[in-house]
Amino acid sequence: MSETLTEIYTRLAGEERLTADPVQLAVLPELERIRTALEAQPARQGGLRGLFAKPPEPVRGLYIWGGVGRGKSMLMDLFHAHVGIEGKRRVHFHRFMQEVQAGLHEARKTGVDDAILPVAKDISDRLRLLSFDEMQIADIADAMIVGRLFEKLFAAGVTVVTTSNRVPQDLYKDGLNRQLFLPFIGLLEKHLQVHELSSPTDYRQTKLGGTQVYFQPADAGARQAISEIWNTLTGGRRHRTLALNVKGRTVEVTQYRNGVGRASFWELCARPLGPADYLAIAEAVRVLILEDVPLLSSENYNEAKRFVTLIDALYEAKVRLIMSAADIPERLYLEGEGSFEFERTASRLREMQGEGWGREG
Repeated sequence: MSETLTEIYTRLAGEERLTADPVQLAVLPELERIRTALEAQPARQGGLRGLFAKPPEPVRGLYIWGGVGRGKSMLMDLFHAHVGIEGKRRVHFHRFMQEVQAGLHEARKTGVDDAILPVAKDISDRLRLLSFDEMQIADIADAMIVGRLFEKLFAAGVTVVTTSNRVPQDLYKDGLNRQLFLPFIGLLEKHLQVHELSSPTDYRQTKLGGTQVYFQPADAGARQAISEIWNTLTGGRRHRTLALNVKGRTVEVTQYRNGVGRASFWELCARPLGPADYLAIAEAVRVLILEDVPLLSSENYNEAKRFVTLIDALYEAKVRLIMSAADIPERLYLEGEGSFEFERTASRLREMQGEGWGREG
């Protein structure tokens, strides 16, 4: 008989590959319930028999929410890796919704009356389990379709397990036309057990405790030190690109894993990005590694303006910043238009180096 998730978790803790936490342990029976029920379902049949088969009884999913760094993504990885079924997918919610929007666009080209139907059918034909990381709704285009999309997925027997930093009632909070979004919250609460992960420990902060987070100059030594921090925060696991839909455009953080983003100054500040783009990045990541910030002046004024806007967005969102730069904050921007106003940015960069920065109360 295979190990239960609780047994696997306890074994990994004994091997010091994770830190045992009673709050995390309390979630595992719910995840084990879902795992056991999915594995007990008969496999889907192909051909005509499968075409006319009744959808399986849906297994009630799970919505795990709580503060950053509490281990939500780690529990999701543990669960998803040990569900022994075909037709499962783990994906960041932003990326999933971007794929859905692209699918709707293609479906509309065929002249169908309701583009959601073929998109939902394609997903439910392929998948029995969807594991989402970081469910959040920031785009009105997503807010207007998730209700009907997920209604079709649930009706087809798809099980959803998701993490979020917000309780369901706070999704799309203060969003435009939010009253049209509210049925989706009710749908989630009907089909997903809601569980708060209320651990007092922020494990990302623990991993960074006492660690240097600002490196200058941005030389080979800084790159090596930052790579070690990246590997610590991500467990050395494979990263992916985080693609965010901002007002119909795609904004990318090329390296992303479990709430930690990594990019160069030139990737984020040499491109024509604006406040909305940086706000979306700050909302999507809880730690940002920003490398190779150069000396700023009138010669790279546009890049400097974007850098200031980026730092403001990260500061307001309490994102933990790890950064390499050509010099200390106070000497990054000494001449040219905007150098005087940069004093506030330098002050924020100093504040963001504090060990407790970004820690929620």
